[in-house]
Amino acid sequence: MPKYLIQASYTVDGIKGVLRDGGTGRRQAVDRLIESVGGRVEQFYFAFGENDVYVLVDVPSNVASAAVGLTVSAAGGARTKTVVLLTPEEIDEAVGQQPEYRAPGT
Repeated sequence: MPKYLIQASYTVDGIKGVLRDGGTGRRQAVDRLIESVGGRVEQFYFAFGENDVYVLVDVPSNVASAAVGLTVSAAGGARTKTVVLLTPEEIDEAVGQQPEYRAPGT
């Protein structure tokens, strides 16, 4: 199953939700969200800095991942960025392909 890294930054309302529900409450909400699209949360961390949360998930497809991102964004409690993660074997497969490409200016 494809892996994704979700980076989230809470809005003011999102921070109020963390204060109300606690960290474990937010983790449970994310677990339910990811499970609702057929996936599972592998890791969930709160952090200091630009992003408040990092979540490593297994989700069935890019479509399911997009549904998660759209749902979270529409709810208004957080802004998310999703990174598609590739295994070394997937990179080996990519290296084996020979796409045709002409660089700009050549």
